Amino acid sequence: MVGFTLANDRFLDPDNILGVIRSSAILGVMALGVTFVVISGNLDLSVGSLMSFSTIVVLDLHDTLGPALAIPAMFGLTLAIGAVIGFLVGYLRLNSLIVTLGMLSAIHGLTLTWSGGQNMDIADKEGTWFSVFGQGTALGIPVPILMFALLAAVLGIVLAKTPFGRKVYAVGGNGTAATFSGIRRARTVFTCYLISAFCVATAGLIQASRSMGSQNTVGQGMELEVLAAVILGGASLMGGSGTIFKTVIGVLILGFIQNGLLLIGLQFYVQFVVTWIIIILAVWLDIAAKRGRLLSPIA
Repeated sequence: MVGFTLANDRFLDPDNILGVIRSSAILGVMALGVTFVVISGNLDLSVGSLMSFSTIVVLDLHDTLGPALAIPAMFGLTLAIGAVIGFLVGYLRLNSLIVTLGMLSAIHGLTLTWSGGQNMDIADKEGTWFSVFGQGTALGIPVPILMFALLAAVLGIVLAKTPFGRKVYAVGGNGTAATFSGIRRARTVFTCYLISAFCVATAGLIQASRSMGSQNTVGQGMELEVLAAVILGGASLMGGSGTIFKTVIGVLILGFIQNGLLLIGLQFYVQFVVTWIIIILAVWLDIAAKRGRLLSPIA
């Protein structure tokens, strides 16, 4: 951040900062839900494809049902897919990496089937209030930022101050001990995936409202960015640790890094390399903190 500030005087410009936060809102909303999944000791690699699905569905249903019915219908369908994933991982105890990796492909196929392989656009863009979620402002603040902040505040309270939040940490820290303590592990994991699906649906709503149209691959690759932001925020891939507040910080750091790279003149695809480096370093430091040394004692 200091380096980017010295390299380009526009980096700390208020308009640039607001723009970065606004552009990070979609990624941030998705990361909030994945934080619950990661803390519970699992992974969710399907969020990118699921965001594409929710975006395409709400845009398609907008012209047939109207926005008032299209939005809850999209949330219902997205939550249904999240429930399937939660059932497979929570109740059937299948490996979350394999399940969500398979669902990534399955949901992408479902999205292409729904859209017929075509991109979606709202027919009457001027005659609908649907754009308020992605383009509107309230008290001078963009609505996507307000939605991100509100959802972060609510989920932060849920995770830190409620019995359910304690259960999420317990299941992620030691699932066997949590089960013997009377915690219903399957139900907790199932609920975490529902929360993740709800956040993805919210992100899809913002994305669809912002552009009023979308490609059917709009969320492709975002699962890695989401995971990078969550890990960068301090959530452990081993489960049992992490907070919503730190995830928000991780999202903003990732957003400012990407913005800074563009401001100093690097091409956008450099971001993918930087994201990979961030993931590797974050995972390495996480594991090193757990074992108390940077290198494995076996090596």
